[in-house]
Amino acid sequence: MELKDKCVVVTGGANGIGAALCRRFAAEGARAIVVADLDAANARAVAREVGGIPAPLDVRRPDAIAALIERVEQETAPIDLFCSNAGIAVAGGPETSDAEWTACFEVNVMAHVWAARALVPRMLARGGGTLLNTCSAAGLLTQIGSASYSVTKHAAVGFAEWLAITYGGQGLKVSALCPQAVRTQMTAGTEGGGVAGVNGMMEPPEVAEAVVRGLREERFHILPHPEVHEYVLRKASDIDRWIGGMQRLQARFSPDGMHAKT
Repeated sequence: MELKDKCVVVTGGANGIGAALCRRFAAEGARAIVVADLDAANARAVAREVGGIPAPLDVRRPDAIAALIERVEQETAPIDLFCSNAGIAVAGGPETSDAEWTACFEVNVMAHVWAARALVPRMLARGGGTLLNTCSAAGLLTQIGSASYSVTKHAAVGFAEWLAITYGGQGLKVSALCPQAVRTQMTAGTEGGGVAGVNGMMEPPEVAEAVVRGLREERFHILPHPEVHEYVLRKASDIDRWIGGMQRLQARFSPDGMHAKT
């Protein structure tokens, strides 16, 4: 996929990876960039910077996602690329509250589902389109210190896989963006990105560059940190050995055997 002259929507577009995507897409010559975020002030600022359209959005509301898609398609242009990028992380294990588990599922999984529900039929009717779902390397591996983040990001990868398998023959392109630690609000205050930063902290523009390459090559997995590919192969080839290695990593970052802050 080439971004030139395309209509793009980016959720979580006001900060971090989302804002970097908007800037990079603008540099590629995107026709329209919709910067959607709960942070309306920063969404407006990024939209002004890239010549885009700000759109206040709470991705925990399926009606709001559907309304945004309808408005863009009716008032701007058919959506060529929808980046379901908004995400949240909560530290903790099974003791994480039900409300926090629900919030993680709604933002990290159901927002992808609700976007697909509203947009996939439109894309298929016109012969195709592209979905980019931000899933995290945690969705391929795990997230030490956060059960809810690990579980919901695995679900996000699973849903992206299902979409690609089910609709790929009808022209739908799907990519799962799976970085490790990136210098964003989510990693702020965690030295070096914590356990996710074992291979270094990446800057958002580097992730955006990887996304442009991945979209151009129509790759399903977009892995800004190349080490993740090797880790996935190790996990698949010997799961018990891989779990043992992750247990050692757990001990390294959380000597008390409980969970590390992420």
